[in-house]
Amino acid sequence: MAFTDRLLDAWYNGHPALVLLRPLECLYRRVVNRKRARFLAGQGDIYKAPVPVVVVGNITVGGTGKTPLILWMIDHCRARGLRIGVVSRGYGAKPPSLPWRVLPQQTAEHAGDEPLLIVNRTGVPLMIDPDRSQAVRALLAEEPLDLILSDDGLQHYRLNRDLELVLIDAVRGLGNRRCLPAGPLREPVERLRSVDALLYNGAGADREDGFGFQLKPSALVNLVTGERRPVDHFPRGQQVHAVAGIGNPQRFFNTLEGLHWRPVPHAFADHAVFSAQALSFTPALPLVMTEKDAVKCASFAAPDWWYLTVEAVPSPAFVIWFDSQLTRLLP
Repeated sequence: MAFTDRLLDAWYNGHPALVLLRPLECLYRRVVNRKRARFLAGQGDIYKAPVPVVVVGNITVGGTGKTPLILWMIDHCRARGLRIGVVSRGYGAKPPSLPWRVLPQQTAEHAGDEPLLIVNRTGVPLMIDPDRSQAVRALLAEEPLDLILSDDGLQHYRLNRDLELVLIDAVRGLGNRRCLPAGPLREPVERLRSVDALLYNGAGADREDGFGFQLKPSALVNLVTGERRPVDHFPRGQQVHAVAGIGNPQRFFNTLEGLHWRPVPHAFADHAVFSAQALSFTPALPLVMTEKDAVKCASFAAPDWWYLTVEAVPSPAFVIWFDSQLTRLLP
């Protein structure tokens, strides 16, 4: 087990050695609390965009389903006639310059895997820059927009925000509820009291403190031909190589098991860089990966490689609540 996997296991399942990290956690908490206090006091270089900004983020390390929810929000807002833009840090991207406008058919090396996925799926105007305020400025200079979604960036306080949505894995929760490096939290758990809404990925129903949403598999897409097949394309009991380089690979493997396939799991680090050699497995079986991983593998894919598309399905109560917020923000 790699060090990061052992650390994640300790955060979520407990380990006595974590007590040794408490002094570093105290220092970390002090830094992030001071950073937020400066934001609340209006100190520092804080950019307020001329259009509403909605941050979709989390306070835990690892994936919580932000990208599928953002895809849903793009479609939902467009159905209301709104012009939507997205900004992202572009984790792992190495663009020729910053800020960088992500366009279809760019490489994940330049654009980042998640931004490229979003643009390929929706064609939405999207700008990446670690300084998200700079990304917003650049995007508004190029596009007339009504609303901007920030993919992550909850802790990026240089960008003012009008709405904060925090996603939480309904199964893993907040782990031991401690901050880095003694736990998985980017900010203290008290931070959740100040956000506008909590969404629990994988919850079958709304909770007292937040809304539920689920990720529903929708199609299999062939990496070579682009052919789309229904999720019952493989028969029950089909064995497949399952590849996931995401924040929580087990969630993907569980999804494949829920489709009644027999995945042979191959977990990689989040945002991993792939090669044909790294994905050469035995025995010879169909290979199924996440859509996020597929944008990095299309150039060397084999004919029997597929990716699974998933759609976010938020609860009806969240849809009503979100529409009320849009009405408030965009009178």
